[in-house]
Amino acid sequence: MIRHSTIQRTAEIVMVCGIIALCQPWNLFLHRYGLTIIIVGLLTFMITGWVGPRQKPQATGAPEKEGHA
Repeated sequence: MIRHSTIQRTAEIVMVCGIIALCQPWNLFLHRYGLTIIIVGLLTFMITGWVGPRQKPQATGAPEKEGHA
């Protein structure tokens, strides 16, 4: 199963690639869909942040670990 942090990192890379595609002057296809690439990356990043990683439920009444002083 793919981890949520991996999907978020991929979404960040997609957004950066969208910015590069939007700013480059050589390929009209990439320039035309640069904003769409950024939006797809942004939505993916937002959804993975909203869903978030699964957290294990903590047992109530369990003593917490003390830090080293």
